[in-house]
Amino acid sequence: MSRITRRRLTGALGATLLAAPALAQTAFPARPVTIVVPFAPGGSTDVLTRLVAERMTEVLGKPVQVENRPGGNTIIGAEYVARAEPDGHTVLMAAGTTLTINPLIYRRLAYKPEDFAPITLASTFPFAVIARKDGPADIAALVAAAKARPGRITYGTNGPTTLTNMAMLMVLDRLGLEMQDVTYRGDAAQLNDFLAGNLDLLVVAGSTALPVYRNGQGRILGWTGSQRVASTPEVPIFAENAPGLAAESWFGLLAPARTPPAALERLNAAAVKALQDAKIRERLASDGQFPKGSTAEEFARFMAAETERWRPILSKLDVPQN
Repeated sequence: MSRITRRRLTGALGATLLAAPALAQTAFPARPVTIVVPFAPGGSTDVLTRLVAERMTEVLGKPVQVENRPGGNTIIGAEYVARAEPDGHTVLMAAGTTLTINPLIYRRLAYKPEDFAPITLASTFPFAVIARKDGPADIAALVAAAKARPGRITYGTNGPTTLTNMAMLMVLDRLGLEMQDVTYRGDAAQLNDFLAGNLDLLVVAGSTALPVYRNGQGRILGWTGSQRVASTPEVPIFAENAPGLAAESWFGLLAPARTPPAALERLNAAAVKALQDAKIRERLASDGQFPKGSTAEEFARFMAAETERWRPILSKLDVPQN
């Protein structure tokens, strides 16, 4: 072998050896992935995220951990992820409030929808309206009771700009009813008041509603979605009394904008595989959710459509801007 050929070969091998660590460093994920949940532990968002994270860990070969950053109507957690390094290692499990409602009602929001790159739509879900055991037996009875005592029946929500409150406002508007909203900081507080007999109705997601219903502590009068919930086929939806009424929320994974496409693709593949897991789908369905698992493009179109759907609703309901 000539000196020139040997020199070239040695140089090429050296370049390959030097390049190998660099290639390894760019492989995704290079370290644990954190999914930020903008709610307190124990709620439906947290439950879904932990189920998905466990399965994503198996798929990605790196730990996928959950970090709760509650507060500010999901703004605190969302802003944190929007400002995170756009490398795919910090992502957000957003809710409908985060990117459908907040941009419509906050004049000075700490983030913009453009600050995020969609990964996948995880699930959609309606809200349940629950009455105490000694309360109305069905929707017709609720309507009769509310018309007999306008403004006297109380219902609990998580605040005037949350989707639980807006869902109930839609129900009241369509049925021509007047009730009194009682605001709580989280489902646990309103559930305690409800079980103590201090609150007439609960308006909550399935993860809170269904244990109350199954334990015989209250009855679900109806769901606010566009179709009946698989785990409670006997419970009607309000749209059966008010055609077209649909107040639903969603959960979905997003990364900071400018996250590399390769990282987004790996995250999408891992999350979709997790959401296809039979046990996860069964658990989500039992909590009143409709499991999804979409492409990033489908998720982007879904969010845009949801924003346009809610815009006139918020205007009609006169939801205050902040």
